[in-house]
Amino acid sequence: MERILIIGCPGAGKTTAARRLAAITGLPLIHLDAHYWRPGWREPKRDLWRAQVRELLAGPRWIMDGNYGGTLDLRIPAADMLIHLDFPTALCLRRAAWRSLAGMAGRGGRRPDLAEGCAERLDLSFLRYVLRYRRDVRPRHLEKTADFAGDLRRFASPRELEAFLAGLERPA
Repeated sequence: MERILIIGCPGAGKTTAARRLAAITGLPLIHLDAHYWRPGWREPKRDLWRAQVRELLAGPRWIMDGNYGGTLDLRIPAADMLIHLDFPTALCLRRAAWRSLAGMAGRGGRRPDLAEGCAERLDLSFLRYVLRYRRDVRPRHLEKTADFAGDLRRFASPRELEAFLAGLERPA
């Protein structure tokens, strides 16, 4: 378990799970949101983004959280463990909305896992994406991970994820 990729619906807790895994394993943590977004929530050019992801993947050990379907073809083969947080839409929507509202109210408007110049906001198109994730994005994630050669862990609930993480925290 040297290269762990975490994917799933926004609001599922990818960043929180990644932080916890990093604390347990000591692996370096890469938040893709912090690398993807440019100030003012501008997206990078596709070729530049793919080159940047290749650089991030070059490290021998890491935990990487984030979806960014346009680079899953690079990231999945580089990982030895893939964690898919496959939580219910209602839970993810509630968490994503709360995170946005809480972020706007505190922390100077910016989460530490986001890029500079990307203040938290309540974005209705983002919330629509969360609502449509199960219908539109999840099938692609399932297809792209179906032949994963490493250790694939798919969690349907926070309780399942917690049991897995708690098991890693126990001394051998």
